[in-house]
Amino acid sequence: MKEDDEQQIEHLRQLLQEKSSLLEQSLNEVQILKEQIIKSEKLASLGMLAAGIAHEIKNPLNFINNFSELSIEFLQEIEGSLQSLEKTEVIEEIEAVLNDVKYNLEKIQQNGQRVNRIVTSMLLHSRGKSSEFEPTDINQLIKEYVNLAFHGMRAGKSPINVKIDYQLEEEIQAIPLKQEDFSRVILNLCNNAFDAMRELNNDFPNNKREPALKISSRKDGPWITIEVEDNGPGIPEEIKDKILQPFFTTKKGTQGTGLGLSISSDIIKQHNGSITIDSKEGHFTKFIIKIPGN
Repeated sequence: MKEDDEQQIEHLRQLLQEKSSLLEQSLNEVQILKEQIIKSEKLASLGMLAAGIAHEIKNPLNFINNFSELSIEFLQEIEGSLQSLEKTEVIEEIEAVLNDVKYNLEKIQQNGQRVNRIVTSMLLHSRGKSSEFEPTDINQLIKEYVNLAFHGMRAGKSPINVKIDYQLEEEIQAIPLKQEDFSRVILNLCNNAFDAMRELNNDFPNNKREPALKISSRKDGPWITIEVEDNGPGIPEEIKDKILQPFFTTKKGTQGTGLGLSISSDIIKQHNGSITIDSKEGHFTKFIIKIPGN
């Protein structure tokens, strides 16, 4: 009888240890989630600050765009006036200088318009408003926001050198997109890829593989397929199905909120599309997006 009591006590002790371990694990998970939520709140505050900065940028940016456009019109008037004059060496030199100035102004205008689109996107994101579907050059949007993500990474902490390989099918026509929303997908996927490749470099200092990001687009019947592939550490098979879940992150500590890919998945669903993952641990990770082409 005494032996049975001892066995029961030992069994209860083991159960208490298991419950204690589970409780401790749950408390740790709650603490991590709490820290992630706090970080999300901080990011929201930063978003409000960024919105204020973006709003202030708008005014001088409008001056740059408007005055560059006006200056191009002045140059065109001057060129028209020069055509009525006799061609001399001086006139030809003036025309050459005017062409150079006109080229420079056109570049200023193009990049000013690009900055304007980015600032407008920031303002829309900060207000939490969803944009409308409008015909979009998907290749131009991809290049613009991959470039933005790359320069953002280079300007941040622990920048890495990344070779970017564009394989974009030029024949793709404009497709209906919510530009401000879909740009977030490109930014999120690129930022995740940069983080993964940085992690590979940090964990394996003697790694000889050059970080590389491959971006491709192609038309597959009624669908447009976009692929974002990095040669980072890959995703273990056992967690691949969890990657798109809210608050799930593979980043160490509280570095990530686990919301970027979840939000990206929701945005793609709003476009009646899908996102899948192909990955081989130790070799690569590829996100495959399919959205309607018309």
